[in-house]
Amino acid sequence: MADRDTDAGETPPEPATADEDATGASGTPPLPVDVVTRVLTLTRRMRRAVEENERAAYCEERDRLLAAHDYLARVREDDTGETLVLYPAEWTADGVVRVDRVDEPDRAVERPLSGVGTDDYEAVETHNRRVADRVAEVHGDPHGATAHAFADFASNHYAKCVERVTPAERREFREEYFPRNAWPTEDQRAAVEESLRRVEEIAAGE
Repeated sequence: MADRDTDAGETPPEPATADEDATGASGTPPLPVDVVTRVLTLTRRMRRAVEENERAAYCEERDRLLAAHDYLARVREDDTGETLVLYPAEWTADGVVRVDRVDEPDRAVERPLSGVGTDDYEAVETHNRRVADRVAEVHGDPHGATAHAFADFASNHYAKCVERVTPAERREFREEYFPRNAWPTEDQRAAVEESLRRVEEIAAGE
């Protein structure tokens, strides 16, 4: 199976900035957070795999997940490193992104691939998921759901353990990632600061 990481053509446009409507003009939601998380994990494992069969299996699962939402994937390389770009298949013609088909740039999703190695990333993701599970177990909702969203953010955006996220990055989570990607309930929105404190408390005991 061909790896879409190396698709030729124009790079999909930058996603919307934080003050733009996350769902786009038509109200179409972006890819579900759990799908993005799994696709990022599979991409990292593809890049680490030594055996071609293993790599193909990860690629096949990733393509299947994205195809269910009519999305494609490629890796963009620039001065800041490598970035996984997920974008609607309808933007392409014969495997090439056509700018005239890009109706809502904010439907694209980007996640950094550069930084920690795959082994380190998986250790971070496992740690963060364990903390979120513990928050959910001890404190229940809405704190557990927010803890899992924060775990996704810390792992996938910064490849950091939740307790190492900086104040500026926490603000980015609260103001940008949380409302745009976590689809929080009113209870989650009202308790987000308390939920993050619960994450800190649990992480400190890990």
